[in-house]
Amino acid sequence: MSRSLRVVVLAGGDSPEREVSIASGAQVAEALLAASHRVRIVDTANADLTELDFSRFDGCFLALHGGAGEDGRIQRQLEDLGIPYTGSGPEASRTAMSKALSKEIFRQCGVPTPEYALVEPIDSAQAIVDKAADVGFPLVAKPDRGGSSLGVAIARSGDDLADCVAEGRRFGRLVMLERYIGGRELTVSLLGRRALPPLEVLSSSEVFDYRSKYSGSATQYSFQTDLSSITIEEVRATAVAAAEAIGTKGLARVDILLDRHLRPWVLEVNTLPGMTATSMAPKAAAHEGMNMARLCDWMLDDALQGIHLKRP
Repeated sequence: MSRSLRVVVLAGGDSPEREVSIASGAQVAEALLAASHRVRIVDTANADLTELDFSRFDGCFLALHGGAGEDGRIQRQLEDLGIPYTGSGPEASRTAMSKALSKEIFRQCGVPTPEYALVEPIDSAQAIVDKAADVGFPLVAKPDRGGSSLGVAIARSGDDLADCVAEGRRFGRLVMLERYIGGRELTVSLLGRRALPPLEVLSSSEVFDYRSKYSGSATQYSFQTDLSSITIEEVRATAVAAAEAIGTKGLARVDILLDRHLRPWVLEVNTLPGMTATSMAPKAAAHEGMNMARLCDWMLDDALQGIHLKRP
């Protein structure tokens, strides 16, 4: 993008991922400044968007994670105000925020995803045991609407189940029980429908949890794998199919597991990937020669194409 724009960066908020969002917002602001844009950061926890004078800005960059910033509510609000913004629209954001709803869409569209059951607040202890038995052990318990791998735990048997569900409930009312697939974890970042090279996650933890994601020493990442070109292309195609099913826009990230037969299974689609110094989407873009300034500039340019402007 050749011209300098006035950009408001929305970050922070009041979700459990607030600290990650603040870090993302700081990195985004620095990158936009490096791309010669004028930037103001606004913490949505302390601001009423209806009172913000958006006429002072050319566009809005979303660096929010979780809660209203990622589930479509702020996206809908910005559309009602007629403000172009980065990332996916309200419906895709709402769908992707719920892992269970995403899985139903994946099933309808033929995108491979592990079996699951949803634990609701009204479920008795026996009902939870029965749902877990349908999924089978080992299984992964995770908040249905959580992010940054907060509240994720592995239940290897019924003895672990109650504690794992309780951990998930710390971050949401609904907890998903998902069939555990032991294998290799990869993440594919997408610019629109262009899949960037898959990044393999090599974590010292059995579960790629919050600590693993944001501790520099806990996890390593590699683009150099022993996977065949055919497998890599299948992973990329699966990621594109998942994003297409959800209807994402702009930058998105798809998390995939490869089982021992090298079959890809989609875990989830992230419509607002992290933009911190350790985040995976910026790593993938950098691997393609696109530094943080160019990535953020691309995202802003994509937002300004008018795809999010409120229609008359």
